[in-house]
Amino acid sequence: MAGTTKTGVTKDDIETQKAESETATVELTEAEQRALEEKFDSEVRFRPLARPVLYASSLALFVLACFHYYTAGFGILQQTTHRGIHLAFTLGLIFAVFSFSGRPQTEPHRSSVLNPLGLPLIDWAFLIAGVVSSLYVPWIFNELAFRVGNPSFLDVTMGTVLIISLLEATRRAMGWPLPFIAILFMAYALFGQSMPGILVHPGASWTSLVNHLYLTSQGIYGTALGVIATYVFHFVLFGVLATRIGLGQLFIDLASALAGRYAGGPAKVSVLSSAMLGSISGSSIANTVTTGSLTIPAMIRIGYQRHFAAAVEAASSTGGQITPPVMGAVAFLMIEYLEVPLTTILTAAIVPAFMHFFGVLMQVHMEAKRLGLRGLTKEELPDAWAVFKKDWITVFPLIVLVAVLLSGRTPYSAAFWGITSCIAVMVVQNITRLPFSQALRGVAQDVFDGFVLGAKYSLSVTAAAALVGVVIGVVTLTGVGFKIVYLVTATAGGWAESVIAFVPFDLFTVQSLTLLFTLIMTAIVCILMGCGIPTTANYLIMIAIAAPILNALGVEPIVAHFFVFYYGVLADVTPPVALAAYAAAGIAGANAFKAGNTAFRLSMGKVLVPFVFVFSPSLLIVTQGFTWPLFILAVSGAMLGITALSAAFSGYLTQPLLAWERALLAVSALLFVAPDLITTLVAAAICTPVLIRALIGMRKVNTA
Repeated sequence: MAGTTKTGVTKDDIETQKAESETATVELTEAEQRALEEKFDSEVRFRPLARPVLYASSLALFVLACFHYYTAGFGILQQTTHRGIHLAFTLGLIFAVFSFSGRPQTEPHRSSVLNPLGLPLIDWAFLIAGVVSSLYVPWIFNELAFRVGNPSFLDVTMGTVLIISLLEATRRAMGWPLPFIAILFMAYALFGQSMPGILVHPGASWTSLVNHLYLTSQGIYGTALGVIATYVFHFVLFGVLATRIGLGQLFIDLASALAGRYAGGPAKVSVLSSAMLGSISGSSIANTVTTGSLTIPAMIRIGYQRHFAAAVEAASSTGGQITPPVMGAVAFLMIEYLEVPLTTILTAAIVPAFMHFFGVLMQVHMEAKRLGLRGLTKEELPDAWAVFKKDWITVFPLIVLVAVLLSGRTPYSAAFWGITSCIAVMVVQNITRLPFSQALRGVAQDVFDGFVLGAKYSLSVTAAAALVGVVIGVVTLTGVGFKIVYLVTATAGGWAESVIAFVPFDLFTVQSLTLLFTLIMTAIVCILMGCGIPTTANYLIMIAIAAPILNALGVEPIVAHFFVFYYGVLADVTPPVALAAYAAAGIAGANAFKAGNTAFRLSMGKVLVPFVFVFSPSLLIVTQGFTWPLFILAVSGAMLGITALSAAFSGYLTQPLLAWERALLAVSALLFVAPDLITTLVAAAICTPVLIRALIGMRKVNTA
């Protein structure tokens, strides 16, 4: 057997780490980053276009961005008109910039005499159909009061065309899973009389289904599409412009300066920079590629194994979707569905987001100590003051955005001033570097490119939200949500009664066990759904189905929404479809499945904390019955539990841990996160022998 060092690392491990560090991946160029992002994220897999279509689509994207920038600052249009215009632009552009196959392409479609613009005829057909059918409802809006419930033949035809266009657009932008789910739900609506047991219902005709999905606000033109068109687009655009002026790079440099010197420095830089970058970008894969191109090679270079380096970056980057103030699109969906101010959502998100990054950081630190890894040298680190002095102006738009949000103004108003601030920073940056005439051209080019890219990034999420409107529409039309509530709670209740019969003491009640089993089932479904569809669509579907289940068991609405949201995000690092982990593995040259498994383990804070805030809602601060004692107990218990579980997973505390110590720490971790003083004290007692031995070992090391 290979010998071991004092830290418990085998000599084979050291040789492997040396070999990996000697062949460490080099940092990626911008083009390589974009190619990697497109490989793993179908939502940004834009095809090359012939010059006429490229110019036309770029102009349309710019106009769409200008439309939203103007309405954010000077007033949103009538609800259905605003949503219809946004959807029309989106569908037209999807059929222009996404290929029929959905696979990456290197060459544009060839032009011909019959098709001089270089776009396949089927794409022209879908483009025109999508635009016309999207604008039809706003066109007849004044007549809708007399048409809903009694649609004309043209109404049904246009609705059918839009549904087919949406299915195809979403398939191109995201693949088959979400369209397949939508088709299943529509089949359920049409053939309800053939369903088994409690799921049976009278069934709807195609006319009544199209009427509900197309002509009412319960379907395609519902809240989901409205939030994307009213809030999300603006914050996606802000994130793109903020990154373009250098705010993302400033975050990475500051993280390097602050955390790089400590043990395992690049990994801690990855966690800190991903947390900061996540405040302006809600895309897990984009964050992974952006920060990972710098941090992953550095992690490998100092001795982390390739799969672990990839996992650290993936786990850290998925935290961007839960980090205020942007939080992807879900924060804005929550304010509509929960009818609470955005500041309430952002306040509730602070502590759980901290717990996620704290969990990753603890495991990173213990792994570094176990392997005896160094931090970055002074020569490898940027100077924090020099970095901030050079690029401090890039923080200004984020300060403006947060200040306007906290002032109580609407989110789209905050986004308007944030975008305006980004443009102002672009002006300053160009004027200080270039002659005046060149500076003006530079600003115009930067704004045009930023607006075009921001609009591009919003296309897939709009198509998904509109198609999810079909799923939500079927739920409201058939009442299947209430039936699912009964099925799940009855099943969980049966399991709870079975378990209670074998428990010797009154440790649990039937009600608490029913809730626990329901949460476990909900979490599993959220993760499975997230393997095939993006976070936003997953959240929208699950709040229509799962949130009512949790509400029926006494869980507050905001807590139920956060629970569903967190487990949907977790899918990005959960094999077999852990896209963020696979993107990171592509940078690291690591085994993708191994990186995904490790990333899931590193994300345990995101796994444990949702259960904590369900049983102790005070962790979210804004819930009913919040008290500081309960909050402090929940926070301290969660932190102690995460620390104990980190040590158990890593096999290291202040020295290598024995098997029985790891087992005790794992058990105590689960008890620590239970929001109860007695269980916390029991957990402390269980892990006391481990702590005593760790302190003795640390004293021996210090006196040696």
